Amino acid sequence: MKFHFAKTEPFPGVSSTDWNAWNWQFRNGLSRAEDFSAHFALTSDELQALQTRSSFQVRSTPYYTALASRENPSDPIRQMILPRMHEFSGDGQQVSDPLGEVKHSPRPRLIHRYPDRVLFLVTDQCSLYCRYCLRKHFTGQEQAFIGSKDYTAALDYLRGARGVREVILSGGDPLTLADGRIEKLLGDLRAIEHIEIIRIGSRMPVVCPMRVTHDLVEIFRQAKPVYFMTHFNHPRELTFESAQALEKLVDHGVPVFNQMVLLNGINNHAALVQALSRRLLFLRVKPYYMFQCDPSPGSEHFRTSVEESLAIQRELWGRLSGLAMPNLSLDIPGGGGKVPLVPDFHIRAEGNVREFRGWDGQCGEYIRPREARAPEIGAYGDEWAAIQEQPYGTD
Repeated sequence: MKFHFAKTEPFPGVSSTDWNAWNWQFRNGLSRAEDFSAHFALTSDELQALQTRSSFQVRSTPYYTALASRENPSDPIRQMILPRMHEFSGDGQQVSDPLGEVKHSPRPRLIHRYPDRVLFLVTDQCSLYCRYCLRKHFTGQEQAFIGSKDYTAALDYLRGARGVREVILSGGDPLTLADGRIEKLLGDLRAIEHIEIIRIGSRMPVVCPMRVTHDLVEIFRQAKPVYFMTHFNHPRELTFESAQALEKLVDHGVPVFNQMVLLNGINNHAALVQALSRRLLFLRVKPYYMFQCDPSPGSEHFRTSVEESLAIQRELWGRLSGLAMPNLSLDIPGGGGKVPLVPDFHIRAEGNVREFRGWDGQCGEYIRPREARAPEIGAYGDEWAAIQEQPYGTD
């Protein structure tokens, strides 16, 4: 089966040259009630939420706005763009820093939660402020790129953290930065000998795919290995333009992975997850994570139960190949890290025997082997020791 990806039409009166320029998209982002009322038949709830002063900004690119329904308030993309009064209710679990990043920040903009990798928040700006954002305490505060003093301190820390093998660039969205700044940032990280992998987390292929230019992917190729983590939540977000952006990345040797979030009333159905995963895989993008929505302020109405999410995962277990199956995971609130959520197929343990029932009901036994032997690790044990001995977290 070949998939068709529809092309997005520009707003009336906007030339295709402007529409396909990422700088135009960024400069003409919608942020005020009057901006959105020109493109949506706003409900009273949406209008009231837009007019209510919030600590978390509202913003969308014209391109992403064009994907949403003008009339239907239940449209999945519209729900991710526009605020609702639910955001101000204070109901349910509300955690300002759900991943506990502040307490694991040894330097401004650095999060060192795991021994071998560091998250680097290079900007707080996004082209779209997702209403369920997990980092509302930081994102959209008009801090832009990290200041020179903090940038130097961050690089000094990374040079001294010999156990760090990977740096993840996030924010905000790193692709809101200009090419020159991205190129310098990647070059500075590549100059640190023990950093092997650079990861970039961005929603630009979803909300502003024209940002993925030939010049940008060439910068990534020169700094290889660079891994790209994007964030499609719904099959409707996969358009002709976003497909072009994804293929441009992989054609230039940049592996792309997708991290979706299960969102109540938007994508919490096995058919939607399957449709998204199959289309992504067709474009050579690995469906990587399917996250539980984090309990950030104002996100209660977006969250699904763990039981419902496990039911979706079980439904997909035998219907999607391992290549297409995202890992269902939850970030433990307070900074406990990611934990996988897997349907329980284990039905019996007795002596040396464990019995399992598969997704289709077939049962089988797995018998414990007689002998366990440790392998010889040789010099590879030195790498393990370096990571284990490296202190991380707060000083």
